[in-house]
Amino acid sequence: MTNNPRRVIPIIRSRKEKTTMSVGQYCNRHVVTTERGTGIQEIARIMRQRHVGTVVVVERRNDKEYPVGIITDRDLVVEVMGQGLSPETLTVADVMTSNLVTAHEEDNFWRALDRLSAKGVRRLPVIDNDGALIGILTVDDVLTALAVGLSDVTRLVQREIAKEVQQRQ
Repeated sequence: MTNNPRRVIPIIRSRKEKTTMSVGQYCNRHVVTTERGTGIQEIARIMRQRHVGTVVVVERRNDKEYPVGIITDRDLVVEVMGQGLSPETLTVADVMTSNLVTAHEEDNFWRALDRLSAKGVRRLPVIDNDGALIGILTVDDVLTALAVGLSDVTRLVQREIAKEVQQRQ
């Protein structure tokens, strides 16, 4: 047992790595998507209506969507508004991040978390074996999974304390 908060994540990780935790289990399957030619004002409206800060840019082929970029509300503020550009004249292709970092749905959850951290991104589009978009893994998804893990650790600690108290009586 540890009193050091920095040790909690490795404890959760070591317990969870013993089981198969795939990205597909934790990613959000409801992804808002668009194509490169969509106007910036339209993307802002979509983000507002759908209550999202991220839209995955896709190419549609054979009834599937293949991720080619990502655009965030921060991109709109920093790259468009912050530079005094006119949103009426820009498209998603002008602003999107195209060097995507993705995760495969069968990737280990913890390795995907390492990739998020190493690449300094907050979102990973999740793809299937064909490279088609099937979801998105966000920092929020990671925090939810960690909260569940912390709950497991809390129960374990409570059981250990109860057992120790019982042994001392």
